[in-house]
Amino acid sequence: MKEILDFIGGNMDMIYIIILSIFLGIEVISNVPAILHTPLMSGANAIHGVVIIGAIIVMGEAEPTNYLALGLGLTAVIMGTLNVVGGFVVTNRMLQMFQKKVKK
Repeated sequence: MKEILDFIGGNMDMIYIIILSIFLGIEVISNVPAILHTPLMSGANAIHGVVIIGAIIVMGEAEPTNYLALGLGLTAVIMGTLNVVGGFVVTNRMLQMFQKKVKK
């Protein structure tokens, strides 16, 4: 427990930056107009693709006995893949709203 408190005490600047970036991200995303949501989702898909590749590289470079790195890498790959697939599904559904309906 003392190590955790020492780590937090030594990295307070980084913690403040992370907290401020979370608030800034929430504020920016909440003010995105509906018309820009589809391009934003496409950009997020590209970013999560990079996360997946980075996680695979981390898992490949980790020692076989380093279960923490392997577990975190696997979690990052799974979460990133879910995010990419979900983003493509949402983007596809939004684009279908703008297509002309075919009369039968």
